[in-house]
Parts: sequence; structure tokens; C-alpha cells
Amino acid sequence: MNDLNTVNEATAKPVRTLPDAQTVTQVQHWTDRLFSFRVTRPQSLRFRSGEFVMIGLLGDNGKPLLRAYSIASPSWDDELEFYSIKVPDGPLTSKLQHIQPGDEIILRPKPVGTLVHDALLPGKRVWFLATGTGIAPFASLMRDPETYEKFDQVIMMHTCREQAELDYGRELVESLQDDPLIGEMVAGKLLYYPTTTREESPKMGRITDNLTSGKVFEDLGLPPMDPATDRAMVCGSLAFNVDVKAVLEGFGLREGANSEPQEYVVEKAFVGDGI
Repeated sequence: MNDLNTVNEATAKPVRTLPDAQTVTQVQHWTDRLFSFRVTRPQSLRFRSGEFVMIGLLGDNGKPLLRAYSIASPSWDDELEFYSIKVPDGPLTSKLQHIQPGDEIILRPKPVGTLVHDALLPGKRVWFLATGTGIAPFASLMRDPETYEKFDQVIMMHTCREQAELDYGRELVESLQDDPLIGEMVAGKLLYYPTTTREESPKMGRITDNLTSGKVFEDLGLPPMDPATDRAMVCGSLAFNVDVKAVLEGFGLREGANSEPQEYVVEKAFVGDGI
């Protein structure tokens, strides 16, 4: 069962002791390796859905220990949500995984990133391709009305080792149908394609394999990727990013950036093992 802790607004305002401090309002442990948490949002913070910020805690030496984390909440949310792995010996997550509602974290309010709509050319379909906690920026984008205004179809491909590691994304996707802001926009537009690589599940296989074999297109009743209509965003480990880039370019898609929009973009600041 998920371990969910919350704090009401009346108790969520301790004295600020950290630089750029924000207060933890909710923590949810999904597995022994994965957790999400929400924090207060700086009044001055403006960001585009899909961007990341630097967050962290004070290290043992008393200096800020920061890592890049994609904001999992959409740009309109009053709070900020993050999704993280737990690394027992990780300099940051060995401490971060123990935060409780009412605690403080450091949050540098300077958002950046490439997984934004501005970095893609207009298209018909957008593919969100993620492994593990790489789903975080897409948790933001799937909750943003602009995503459904810009694209006729949104395909969320998420791959993890075990089924329990898919729960965060699955629950989020299922909740969108009833979302008062975008529920009607999501209906019929969002396609969810979760797979596992180790534990047996209804759908198996790596994202790269399911794309190159054509299985995902067959399962979803979609044509193969076409640079004239399809756009993609990628977030995962460095090795995953390299492999997916090769697959996308095999379909004829070109990598873009904020300064030069193209058919696909890759997030290079993904938080992986060792954090």
C-alpha cells in the first residue's frame, strides 16, 4: 500500500532556515526505490511545463547539495511536484528519501530544459518516451492544456523493470479523465503504453524494441512515425537517450532545441543512478 503523508496549510509554514527554502507538503512512497513529493511554490517562479530546476538539501559539509529535477506538476499548479529514485548511498537521495511534510528543501527558482513545446515544430502526434523517473516531465506535460491544443494525439510510452514501478504514471494517467481542467481535452487523445522489461506484464519490452519492431504501432493502431506528422520527447538514462535518438532518426526525425525547433528533443539533465 502506498504510504501517503500530508500536511495542512496551517502547519506548512516553518521558519525558513535553508537558502531558497520551500516547504514539503506531501510525500508518497511508491516502492522501496521510488517516491514523489510536493513542495510549496515560490511566488516568483514561472516555468514552462516540462522544464527542470535544481533542488536539494544541505550536505554534510554544510553546503547546498543540488541536483536537476524535472518538475512533474504542470505550470498552472499552485505547488511543485517531483518524482525521484532512492539511492542508498546517493549523496542527495540517501537524505532526500526521508523528508516529511513540514520539512524544507532547497529549490533554486531558475527553470530550464528542452522538453518544452517551443522546441518542437507543429505536428499531429507527440510521443513521450520515458524510462523510470524520466516520466516526471511528461507528468507535467500530460496535465497541461497546451499539449492537447497543439496535438491531435499524445502517446505516453513508459518502461520500467517491474509493474509496481509503473504505478505513479498509471495512476496519473487514469486520473486525467476526471480532471476538471483537462478531462474533456484528454478523452480520446491520450494513449498510454506502459511496458516492463523484467517482471511479466500485459505489455513487455524496451521502448526502442517496440518502436523498431513496429509492435507499438500495431497495438495502438497507428502508422509508423513520419517526420511530417510525428514529434517526440525523450527522457531517460544517457544510454537510453542515445539508443532512442538513433531510432527516431531512423524514422527521419531531427533533434531540435529551444533555439531551433525540430521533430524531437531529448532531456540531457535526467537524474539517474548515483544521485
